[in-house]
Amino acid sequence: MQEMLKRWTVADAANTYGIKEWGAGYFDLSDGGDVVVRVETESGPAETRLLDIIRGIEDRGFGMPVLLRIENLLDQQISRLNDSFRNSMKASGYKGRYQGVFPIKVNQQAQVIEEVTRFGARFNHGLEAGSKAELVVALSMIQSTDSLIVCNGYKDPEFIDLGLQTTRIGYKVFFVIETPTELPIILERSETLGIEPLIGIRIKLSSRAGGHWQDSGGDNSIFGLSTSQVVDVVDRLKEQDKLHCLQLLHYHLGSQIPNIRDIRTAVRETARYYSDLVNEGAAMGYLDLGGGLAVDYDGSQTNFVHSKNYNLDEYTADVVEVLVSVLDEREVAHPTVITESGRATVAYSSILLFNVLDVTQYTPGYIPETEPEDLPESLKNMFEVRRMMTVRNLQECYNDAVYYREEIREEFEHGNLTLRQRALADNLFMDIIQKIAALLKKVKRVPRELEELQEGLYDIYYGNFSVFQSLPDVWAIDQIFPVMPIHRLAEQPRRRAILADITCDSDGKIDTFGAIHDVQKSILLHELTKDEEYYLGVFLVGAYQETLGDLHNLLGDTHVVSVRITGNGTFDVVREIEGDSISDVLSYVEYTPKALVENFRHKLEQAVRDGRISVAQRRKLLQSYEAGMRGYTYYER
Repeated sequence: MQEMLKRWTVADAANTYGIKEWGAGYFDLSDGGDVVVRVETESGPAETRLLDIIRGIEDRGFGMPVLLRIENLLDQQISRLNDSFRNSMKASGYKGRYQGVFPIKVNQQAQVIEEVTRFGARFNHGLEAGSKAELVVALSMIQSTDSLIVCNGYKDPEFIDLGLQTTRIGYKVFFVIETPTELPIILERSETLGIEPLIGIRIKLSSRAGGHWQDSGGDNSIFGLSTSQVVDVVDRLKEQDKLHCLQLLHYHLGSQIPNIRDIRTAVRETARYYSDLVNEGAAMGYLDLGGGLAVDYDGSQTNFVHSKNYNLDEYTADVVEVLVSVLDEREVAHPTVITESGRATVAYSSILLFNVLDVTQYTPGYIPETEPEDLPESLKNMFEVRRMMTVRNLQECYNDAVYYREEIREEFEHGNLTLRQRALADNLFMDIIQKIAALLKKVKRVPRELEELQEGLYDIYYGNFSVFQSLPDVWAIDQIFPVMPIHRLAEQPRRRAILADITCDSDGKIDTFGAIHDVQKSILLHELTKDEEYYLGVFLVGAYQETLGDLHNLLGDTHVVSVRITGNGTFDVVREIEGDSISDVLSYVEYTPKALVENFRHKLEQAVRDGRISVAQRRKLLQSYEAGMRGYTYYER
């Protein structure tokens, strides 16, 4: 009767998966229960079902898994960032301006950098390069000489020469001094080439932030100058009559800063450094606040490590407010503010889409209706626990069941129980646990030991993807990404599950999921339907995941499809990149595909000579081997 009164709705689905909270207005559910992408176009707002995009991808010959990039979302994040700083500066009377730079390391893929520089040109949005290879990319891809290129990381003479020489054609290339050894190299190459450098200093703040990357800041951070080293740099530049080259101050607290208070503290400390450098006679003019603008992966809007307790407008308003307060008090001109916001820029624009291949569900094992007479005492005790269970004694029954299970396992190890008796004991134990979990719904106060009992009774859904290739942060740092079905959401999901990938590694799984007020150890999913694909999406994966992925089990890059949503709700496929073939990944690990084929051909020819296979069988086997070489590394229907 209660089931009839409380029917599942699409609103229930939205609450279950938190899509309105982490979706940032970009992702929502249609009335029919499908995930939609909402964007702003030149014609106004538009939305498209992810399921329609998948159908379009499959019609073009691409199977799952696919990394879907939505160009509109990347553009909108760049617009939001620049517009928010502009509005905050106008509201606070800030006399400087804002210029963002995108850190190439966050996502080096050519399609991403092309779009950042193409769309970002209207804002003079630049690039941050942390290596020679990234500087080569930046110099080629940047579209406006008014955009900035900020060079961080270790810089050898070749790196510096390249940056210095390109300033002759109008590029603004800043060399940020990360260690004291870099300044002499910059000055020597500058004198040799006869080109004055644009110099920045990265400082080690005493301020630190919470989160995974808290060691990026503070006194023990591996890059940046201490206060005394900053003074040494200033003095050396004065001696060389080059203090006017020092124009930028930089710091970096970390990649995902969840607490706005930490951001305010760091900006305040940095503004004081900046003011004193101006008073020392440095030209200055640019203040680089580094990265750290967080993404709310779980939708909780808190200072939890996977969330943030501020929105974009609050972030920019707080940064600008602190700068105005400190700099005006010291009568220092307002500098150009730079941020290296990478994660927040690209995270929303990429979604990993995959199909579910199989599911392992808990099914009760055989338990006889009447207790057999010849059972050992320990098994009789297990039957007794099962028989005597009530709502009032759940904790006691749980403790007894665990005790008897361990006793039975010891008896089996010593040869005192048969295999069938051990199997019966396991079935009894799981049946008891199931019954306890069901009765917990009737208990007002759940005992602490039993709180996670129901979470442990999950199914395993096998997804057509590799954690190590597509979601390495899930494995490496326990990163939480939003995961949910992209269709069937008008239908109530009734199975608690974790996700396993198709690698043969026990770490190849997703078993931690975001929740509005907590972390969950399982996710609600639908029963699989025969002859119908079930699609899941992992959202907000645009930052770092493509860069850090590896070839575990020789599962290569997935197909990548970039789309642009149009004003009428349709979409244009902008780019298609076919995923790695088996031949591709073998070549990455130093095999020669042609040599492998030739080796196998010799084996088949020997088998023909030995009479083990026929010539026709040889041909079929060789064709299968060569077709396998050309095939996708993931499961193909």
